[in-house]
Amino acid sequence: MTETALKLFENKNIRTLWDEKQEKWYFSIVDVIAALTGTDRPRKYWSDLKTKLKQEGSELSEKIGQLKMQSTDGKFYNTDVADTEQLLRLIQSVPSKKAEPFKLWLARVGSERVDEIADPEIAIQRALRYYQNMGYSNEWIAQRLKSIEIRKDLTNEWDRGGIKQGLEYALLTDEITRAWSGMKTSDYKKLKGLHKESLRDNMTNAELVLNMLAELSATEISKKENPKGFKETMSVASRGGNVARQARLQLEKETGKKTITGRNVKMLKVVKK
Repeated sequence: MTETALKLFENKNIRTLWDEKQEKWYFSIVDVIAALTGTDRPRKYWSDLKTKLKQEGSELSEKIGQLKMQSTDGKFYNTDVADTEQLLRLIQSVPSKKAEPFKLWLARVGSERVDEIADPEIAIQRALRYYQNMGYSNEWIAQRLKSIEIRKDLTNEWDRGGIKQGLEYALLTDEITRAWSGMKTSDYKKLKGLHKESLRDNMTNAELVLNMLAELSATEISKKENPKGFKETMSVASRGGNVARQARLQLEKETGKKTITGRNVKMLKVVKK
C-alpha cells in the first residue's frame, strides 16, 4: 500500500508518497528544487542538473525512479522521485541557503511518520492544530477530522479490493463526487475558484456532511458486496454517491435553497473572524 500527501516546507508544497512495503518516503524532485532554489523553472533546473551529474560520473541520476503523482491540472503523471537518502545526496549539488533547514525538515518528516504509525492519534492531533492555526471554527474542524476518518475507511476498502493508488483512486473519487453533487471534482473546484487548494478544506459543513455520507455509503456497500477490481468498485462508488445525492435533493427541497455553494474558505463563516 502507498499513501500520497502534500508536505509543506516554508510555504512550498512538496508532493510525497509513502511506500508501506519499503517503509520509506519518496519526494518529487522538481518540487524540492523549486523549494530550495526559488526558480520558476524547476523542471529545466533538474534537467540541467541531471546532465551535469552524468558528466561528473555520478550514478545518482541513473538511480532516480518515477512514480505517478498528481499535477496542478488534477491529472497523474510519471514524476522523478527520490527517497530520503538520495535526496540528501542530491541536495549537495544544489547551492542553496535552505539546504540545512531542508535536511532538518526531512528528518522531521521521517520521524513524524514513524510516530504516526505507532500512534495514529498523533496524525489527528497534528491535523487539529493545523486547522486551528488556519482559523477554522471548532465545529467545522470536528466535521473535517471525521471526514478524514471516513475517507481512510474507504481507501482501506479500495486497497482490499486491489484498487491502485493514483489514477484509479482519482477516478473513483471523481465518480463519488459526481454522483452526489452532479459535478466532477474539477468542475466543483472551478465553482469555488480553487486551483491547488483542497476541495474538502473549502466545503461548508453541509457539503462536508454530504461528502462523508457518500463515502460512508460506498464503504458500507463495498463491505457487504466485496467488489473485485476497478469496474465493480466504480459501480459501488456511484451507488454510494447516489445515497448522498438523494439526501441532498431532499434537504434542498425542505430548505428551498441549494446546498452546493461557490463559496471557498475565504468566504465561508467556518473561519473565525
